Amino acid sequence: MFLKYFTMNRKEIKQYIFIAVLAIAVCVIVQNFSLIQNFAGLAANALKPLFIGCIMAYIFNIIMIFFEKHYFPKNNSRFIKNSRRPVCLLLSFAIAIALIVLILNIIIPEIISAIKLISAEIPPLFVSVKNWAMKKLEEYPDIYNELSSIELDTASMAAKLTDGAFGLFSSVISFIGALTATVTNIVLGMIFAIYLLLRKDKLATDIKRLMKLYLGEKINNRINHVCTVAHQTFTGFFIGQFLEAIIIGSLTFIGASILRLPYAAMTGTIVGVTALIPIVGAFVGAGLSAFIICTESPKQALLFLVFLIILQQIETNIIYPKVVGSSIGLPGIWVLASVTLGGGLCGIMGMLLGVPLAATLYKLYFEYIKHREADSFSAASPAGEPEESALTKTKSIKK
Repeated sequence: MFLKYFTMNRKEIKQYIFIAVLAIAVCVIVQNFSLIQNFAGLAANALKPLFIGCIMAYIFNIIMIFFEKHYFPKNNSRFIKNSRRPVCLLLSFAIAIALIVLILNIIIPEIISAIKLISAEIPPLFVSVKNWAMKKLEEYPDIYNELSSIELDTASMAAKLTDGAFGLFSSVISFIGALTATVTNIVLGMIFAIYLLLRKDKLATDIKRLMKLYLGEKINNRINHVCTVAHQTFTGFFIGQFLEAIIIGSLTFIGASILRLPYAAMTGTIVGVTALIPIVGAFVGAGLSAFIICTESPKQALLFLVFLIILQQIETNIIYPKVVGSSIGLPGIWVLASVTLGGGLCGIMGMLLGVPLAATLYKLYFEYIKHREADSFSAASPAGEPEESALTKTKSIKK
């Protein structure tokens, strides 16, 4: 009798054990939250190069697949097969490096010329402002005499300058350290990405074997479906966003050239690069470009802003839905929400990855809803009667 009772309630006992273990784990996490948070921060910093490498490998894999499809596809010789992956990988990295060099070669000289112009304009502007202020102060002799009687404390000024110099020096050291860490993470991530891309077939096979060994067929099918949807969404987003950035950057350059605005090549490049970030990127590029154009002429900067606002409306309502919107299938309100949330959590990287991640969840959620609705409809139809006959019967009753 006891054995029968134990067998009948074995499922409930497992549930109770799971709830108890979960409650204990939550209590341990709450009591040691600061320690766990510090450990998670250290682990995240340690794994950052690997995470960067995975992202780089995924993006470069899109380019590499394109080259592999066009690298002597009908030639099955041993040399072509062995050289296809390394050559296509090398071409992918070469194109990326060439694009970065081209962008920097366009932007940096224009920024240097703008800085030179600003530095040449500031001293005369400072002198004119000083002369204007002195003339105005002469009209108010009480204020002028009061300011003239003020004595400067050279000792305190020297101390403040010394503290400022030490603060500037520490800031420079911190900047150099952060820059070194960033470059190190990028280099390590690139090495890891190269390894992943060269061994991606073997890694995929090993992962499938592990999943087949430790997971059931139903769970494997679900995981494969989720990965397929995510891959299609992320690939479509990256390709569409890149094409959209090229289009809006080119249109900005053409429009600035037609309007004869200064720094046309630089503004087009800045707007195109920042447009890789959905929604907010083009506005950031517009602000930077307008500030640089303002060094030449404030009127031309205002004209550029008006032109870019019009172009942004065309891009938002026509270009983006056609190029990117159809590939991710995410409504505009959720695009804005994912960009805001991703930027708040992970900065620029969160803005880039938030939209395709939200689009993936959006597609999976509506697939789940459609599946549940189909199950509910089939359950509501009479038992043993096909759905077609039930619908036909309903139509005949209405007639």
